[in-house]
Amino acid sequence: MANTPQSKKRARQNTKRFDVNRARRSRIRTFLRKVEEAIASGDKAAAQAALRAAQPELMRGVTKGVFHKNTAARKMSRLSSRVKALG
Repeated sequence: MANTPQSKKRARQNTKRFDVNRARRSRIRTFLRKVEEAIASGDKAAAQAALRAAQPELMRGVTKGVFHKNTAARKMSRLSSRVKALG
């Protein structure tokens, strides 16, 4: 357990930050799931629209420190190649 005032404050900050990051990660996963569902349905136009909506969310996750930039780039690359292969 945290003993010093500094470590108590740090523990409070960590729990707040964890909640914010968890919400942000969940939001990004929702956008990615919409792209996956559009790909599964075979609708190329819907998949492209979902991908365009997901891309800024994913990159915002990178700037906020939720995802590593290479992870986001890999996810976008794989999704875009799958969308491109549709139709």
